Amino acid sequence: MAEAPAAAVSPAPAPSGGQPPPSTLRTTPGFVAPDDFYEALIDSHRDLDAGQSEAMNAALVLLLANHIGDLDVVREALMQARQAALTVPAAPATAVLPV
Repeated sequence: MAEAPAAAVSPAPAPSGGQPPPSTLRTTPGFVAPDDFYEALIDSHRDLDAGQSEAMNAALVLLLANHIGDLDVVREALMQARQAALTVPAAPATAVLPV
């Protein structure tokens, strides 16, 4: 006798507490104390030169992307971050003068 087809699995409801489902990028404020986060971020860059600071930012992005673990969410975050960066005026090119 043939087995009945498996029932379709519906997406899990959002967890209690109003959190969005895992595959949705949350853009509403999520920190109870956002100033504490900002202070920790700034402190983590203290005493780093520009190259070290850029390397730290890159490592932080990779660590957080891995923590998220959902490529659709990470792609959405990348797109929104890029759009935000494009609204910042480009820095003027610096001329290199011969010595």
